Amino acid sequence: MKIYFPNKSSSNLSKKMLIQPIFVDQRLKVKKKIKGLGNNYSWTQSTITKAIETDLKKGITNFLLFIVPTDKQKLPEDFSFHYDVIHNLKKKFKKDITLLIDTCLCSITPDGHCGISHKKKIDLKQTHYALGLAANTYLEAGADIIAPSDMMKNTTRYLRKIFNENGFHQSQIMSYSTKFKSGFYGPFRDAANSSPKGFDRSSYQLPVTDRNKAINSSIINAAQGANYLMVKPGMTSIDLIADIKRETLLPTGAYQVSGEFASLQLLEANKLGKYIDLLNESLNVFSRAKADFIITYGARDIVKYL
Repeated sequence: MKIYFPNKSSSNLSKKMLIQPIFVDQRLKVKKKIKGLGNNYSWTQSTITKAIETDLKKGITNFLLFIVPTDKQKLPEDFSFHYDVIHNLKKKFKKDITLLIDTCLCSITPDGHCGISHKKKIDLKQTHYALGLAANTYLEAGADIIAPSDMMKNTTRYLRKIFNENGFHQSQIMSYSTKFKSGFYGPFRDAANSSPKGFDRSSYQLPVTDRNKAINSSIINAAQGANYLMVKPGMTSIDLIADIKRETLLPTGAYQVSGEFASLQLLEANKLGKYIDLLNESLNVFSRAKADFIITYGARDIVKYL
């Protein structure tokens, strides 16, 4: 299944462009509000269906799913909880939803890194193997699109190879192709139980100062078989979207990340702005910048105005 994107000859914001992040946390017995993210919760496996039903009634059909398991694994191999969550959602909603699965190891590794590390260095071979196991599990469960967010070298090429070997020739990849090392990920890391320990992510995430490296990262992922590309954080990467699209000819979107979204909430909480107006303005700027899709924690809030 592909995501439908409107014709971007105009800068009009459309509900079909929006992707709503949604969390399922195996550790929870009841839903838990995510600090700083307004109308966003971490859901249990038993309550996630109702949450998506509510969003569907509002007109949201695209969901980026983050799955947080209870147990950490030094060498991740067991993705059975992930399988159950995805399988149950696709069995329930079938083609009514497009289900993108964030594919990373940060919520399952003991040190919160996006790959498997030894002595403060990433073991790329082991990391690719684990990511391949995860992605194949998600596809077998019924995932529509795999969204690798690890930012390791050649992950897209590796996943495309694995998919072809396992009969998933038509599988879609939405690469987090231009993802910066950023201070705007705080609320997400709290929800995903993924704060890095021991060393930071500068060895695999992009430096914000290097524009050419950022654009080239998306070009490389396009060449390796990605179907969709992304800039992240979106609001601080907005100058890159048009150039990436021109260089790759692929649909390119923006992720309005948790810290960016939380700032809108804080402005309203301190009576310095109106949340819904700030959200509308920020999303329309993404659209004006020619983003083909927008991942935002406010999708369910803005959709009734479109």
